[in-house]
Amino acid sequence: MLSYGALPLSFREQSVTTVTAALGGEQLHAGLIAGAIGLALVVIYLVLYYRGLSLIAIASLLVSAALTYAIMTLLGPTIHFALNLPAVCGAIVAIGITADSFIVFFERIRDEIREGRTLRPAVERAWPRARRTILVSDFVSFLAAAVLFIVTVGKVQGFAFTLGLTTVLDVVVVFLFTKPLMTILARKQFFANGHSWSGLDPKRLGAQPPLRRTRRPSAPADPKEA
Repeated sequence: MLSYGALPLSFREQSVTTVTAALGGEQLHAGLIAGAIGLALVVIYLVLYYRGLSLIAIASLLVSAALTYAIMTLLGPTIHFALNLPAVCGAIVAIGITADSFIVFFERIRDEIREGRTLRPAVERAWPRARRTILVSDFVSFLAAAVLFIVTVGKVQGFAFTLGLTTVLDVVVVFLFTKPLMTILARKQFFANGHSWSGLDPKRLGAQPPLRRTRRPSAPADPKEA
């Protein structure tokens, strides 16, 4: 077809490569296995390092995965989106982005406990600082995904769409699920008392003595008034 165009160009066939449907399926299957391995490694790291706090992270990851699957299933026929290898790669990258949000929040809580605060005040003080970091990080990821989706075509758009979708869902899950769940669990004795398996043991974290308000000494009474 291009031989008969307006430009005086002709093309000569040098090589032909045939990619079967089976090969594409094998690549997609390998990508799914890689994603499962990456998710398993993230879960193992969270359990070993954060102990009881890892339950919050794992629950949040499951909620995020369920929302991602539901949205892709519902929007797939509408926007002609199909799960392919680049989309799987975007989902794998999103696992790291989501885990990073949990780590930022948990480390801020631990910093507050190291300063001598109990868990409930530590959660409330840590959230505003962690929230800003999470929003900035997710905004940068979403901006990169949006630029990729706009300036590219084909399979790269699948990667960009998945990355952008999971980034938005990360913000939704952290704000509407992770933070409320952490607030509720902060009232439980297992976490509030700093059990050794809670991930919030003040001794293991090297916490300072609890902060206490001290009253100013009252001025001595004037002997003339006695």
